[in-house]
Amino acid sequence: MKRLQEQMDFIIEVDKLKNIMRQNYLADGSRKESDTDHSWHLAIMCFLLEEYANEEVDILKVMKMVLIHDIVEIDAGDTYAYDREANKDKRKRELEAADRIFNLLPQDQAVKMRSLWDEFEES
Repeated sequence: MKRLQEQMDFIIEVDKLKNIMRQNYLADGSRKESDTDHSWHLAIMCFLLEEYANEEVDILKVMKMVLIHDIVEIDAGDTYAYDREANKDKRKRELEAADRIFNLLPQDQAVKMRSLWDEFEES
């Protein structure tokens, strides 16, 4: 029961991504994109455009990575690429957020998800 509660706590926490707004607009220009819009669209593009990869790709792993890569923005916020001041401590804010958010999960899932996030950040 504890495991399920931890998983549910994480699911409820990541729902906050729906409220993190990015600087860019949707393709139709109607509104700014949220982190969830961005992550979902990126995952769809990965799946759809897999055939154009220059090498063999574990597409499920890639999709997992793009779905979780912005989770840290729940705490760290979306740092605009051209915001010099905010970029000074972006890495620190994101690492602290990753520590907190991924550790809401049961330990085995926390390690797996954090590992995927770290690998995405390194690439």
